[in-house]
Amino acid sequence: MARTVPAAVDLRCPLSNPLDPKNRNCLTARRRFFVLCNSPESPPRVSDRSSDPRRKNSSLSEQLKPLSTSTLSTPRTAEAHALKSKPKSTWVNPARPKRSVLNPNRQARSQHSYNPRMRELRLFAQKLNEGEFSESSFLSVLEEIPHPPTRENALLILNSLKSWQKAHLFFNWVKTQNSFPMETIFYNVTMKSLRFGRQFQLIEELANEMIRDEIELDNITYSTIITCAKRCYLFDKAVEWFERMYKTGLMPDEVTYSAILDVYAKLGKVEEVLSLYERARASEWKPDPVAFSVLAKMFGEAGDYDGIRYVLEEMRALGVKPNVVVYNTLLEAMGKAGKPGLARSLFEEMVESGLSPNEKTLTALIKIYGKARWSRDALELWERMRFNGWPTDFILYNTLLSMCADLGLVEEAERLFEDMKQSENAQPDSWSYTAMLNIHGSDGNSDRAMELFEEMPQFGVELNVMGCTCLIQCLGKAGRVDDLVRVFDASVNRGVQPDDRLCGCLLSVASVCEDQDDFLKVLGCLNRANSKLVNFVKLLQDESVNFEKVTEEFKIVISETTVEARRPFCNCLIDICRNQNLHERAHELLYLGSVYGLYPGLHNKTADEWSLDVRSLSVGAAQTALEEWMRTLSRIVKREEVLPQLFSAQTGTGTHKFSQGLANAFASHVSKLAAPFRQSEERAGMFIAKREDLVLWVQSQDPPAVTA
Repeated sequence: MARTVPAAVDLRCPLSNPLDPKNRNCLTARRRFFVLCNSPESPPRVSDRSSDPRRKNSSLSEQLKPLSTSTLSTPRTAEAHALKSKPKSTWVNPARPKRSVLNPNRQARSQHSYNPRMRELRLFAQKLNEGEFSESSFLSVLEEIPHPPTRENALLILNSLKSWQKAHLFFNWVKTQNSFPMETIFYNVTMKSLRFGRQFQLIEELANEMIRDEIELDNITYSTIITCAKRCYLFDKAVEWFERMYKTGLMPDEVTYSAILDVYAKLGKVEEVLSLYERARASEWKPDPVAFSVLAKMFGEAGDYDGIRYVLEEMRALGVKPNVVVYNTLLEAMGKAGKPGLARSLFEEMVESGLSPNEKTLTALIKIYGKARWSRDALELWERMRFNGWPTDFILYNTLLSMCADLGLVEEAERLFEDMKQSENAQPDSWSYTAMLNIHGSDGNSDRAMELFEEMPQFGVELNVMGCTCLIQCLGKAGRVDDLVRVFDASVNRGVQPDDRLCGCLLSVASVCEDQDDFLKVLGCLNRANSKLVNFVKLLQDESVNFEKVTEEFKIVISETTVEARRPFCNCLIDICRNQNLHERAHELLYLGSVYGLYPGLHNKTADEWSLDVRSLSVGAAQTALEEWMRTLSRIVKREEVLPQLFSAQTGTGTHKFSQGLANAFASHVSKLAAPFRQSEERAGMFIAKREDLVLWVQSQDPPAVTA
């Protein structure tokens, strides 16, 4: 046996069993080599936007040049490919050829011979397809078959049956006739019909029957089994049948191989996917766009930008041109990896290549722009869509409307909404109206929001719970409590089931009601949705109730609330207590919220700085947290304990143009307490105090401004 030491990484190392764990030390040689060539010691990668200072003055055309000249690596010289360290040697047996792991040629479909009775049999198959399925009636129709069930006749009828139940029943009936021996093609056709109905158990029974009767299972059989298991989310079963295929000595073709790649990708087994891919590449396999789409989706789910670049590099190296499906997958992957700039470049490359984007392409790109808050790019894309006549659907329009709602683009949303009304295939649905209610609710335009609410029944659109929540929030901000009650009653009567988010909205409105009558009206609505929550609010108002009872009831209410709504509930309850001058109750609730993990990261300490982070709190809860913090600091100062040099409080600053001013409310409360915090000039929403100023403030508080 000869031993060879390659001068560089062997990208085509011979690997035998593709599922052998002993080979995993050799996994992903090509990808590791690709990443190595793009290491920090190599020329820098193209970064997103202008994070690289060297690109700040670059032109827009340079930033938007095709990925083939920007994202993808250029071919490297032999010197660039050389490794600094000596790679591990690979044993090669020159007398024994390298074993392939797949059949590079796709299995050909069976050719059907001409059947002179085709017209009569097709009419009979049409009769079988008519009407609802009933085993007795189906079998009675089979007795009227115009010609004996020969191999050709039976195969033609089996291929014509649309229902998987009828196909399976006809297949079993043919077997009982004993007119000819069963062949692989009959099982394959029946399995494909069963796959359409996601009947994996029946498919597996047929496969075991083939093994028992010694009928050959070919690549079509195995790929059908594997893809059906994948559709039924039975990924372990898919892997099991793939392993059984190898044990029989049958080499999978490219269709079967792509299917199992997708299975491992859905299982999140990145190393196994790359192992299978590399071994197939070593067998002279040229992956098709489907395989690359699987790889791109897998890396996108993991947010692995290097992996996405690896896929692009492989496609370029093999001369595989992406189709629309692959581009869509790559765009979604870029979005999950947080690369909006590169997603835009990829889209431009797609258009320049002559491919027309479809609805999924544009929806994926709009989602990326919305997440990155690139409103200008999203609106420019919308104008291009209209100018070029690119296909649109209501999902794409709803995505655009949701982006407008997130960014507060009122006028743009109204134009989009009118376009939807004028379109033939994208009429507004409940989610479209929800987005519009959200926009005008955030804008405080309660009149327009009510117009939309009254308009929905005229167009046959049902209000969903999210739209109801947005409208009630809008009416609550406007102080239109009577309209709020009317909307809530109408929504419930229309079938809307209040959830925790709607209850939280009602609780939020109640927390800002200054009039007691309005407060009780809102609680009346809330009582229909969550009576236990209303009972807890009344319990908080009873000053005779002790802390132990409050703790017990708080635990019950929070445990019955969804995780996402627990902190908003606690915030609103604190606001209600402060609004009704129940300040100690507010401090008790803040303590309970901290105990039950609703405010993680509220307090942070280092040797040099102690900080308070109130970004996840409401105004009242933030004021309560500040008071509690100042109490604690006062006690620490009086005990003459060691203090850091700097104290900070962070309120954050909202990027939404309708964001409420938590920073302003916090600054006002700091001024009321005369606390020594000042707003930072470098960071918005940051309040800073030095140790010396805090100590002087505590010493000057006589009597203390914050009760200890």
